[in-house]
Amino acid sequence: MDQVFNKVGSYWLGQQTNKEVASVANEINSLSTSIEGGATWLVNKIKGKVQKPLSELLKEYDLAVGIFPRDATNYEFDEETRKLTVHIPKVCEVGYKDQSVLRFSTVVNGYLEKGKLWDIDGIKTKMIMWIKVSCISCDETKIHLTAGMRKSRSRDAYELLRDGITVDKF
Repeated sequence: MDQVFNKVGSYWLGQQTNKEVASVANEINSLSTSIEGGATWLVNKIKGKVQKPLSELLKEYDLAVGIFPRDATNYEFDEETRKLTVHIPKVCEVGYKDQSVLRFSTVVNGYLEKGKLWDIDGIKTKMIMWIKVSCISCDETKIHLTAGMRKSRSRDAYELLRDGITVDKF
């Protein structure tokens, strides 16, 4: 009987240790991403390039300013290729006033055009299950999310910056 308890205890302890090690690895990865984004911002600041806030960049491209979580402040934007890379401190979900939810990875990539962010990597939306968002486009009154199919929602729900709620995995 003692051998059974020893094996069960060893198995349980091993499982708990694996979870803790995975959690620490995720925290280190998130910290590394945040430091990398902050370092890029600092280098640009030293070079004299003042980066406008992400919300202003989105507004300039006719996108809803509240698409990304409030703490998504570090980003890189290549004006020639129009590639946007947004750094988010932790994997999170943002709920909007129309009851929709978007889940964000720690790095979101895409290409900006007037009224459109496309070829997106790092955003999912909940339909029946979590589905990758490939394109977000906006017009005057609607925001359109393409995730397998195109779903239109009121743009007003995405005009306010919201806090992200940390989740375990993307």
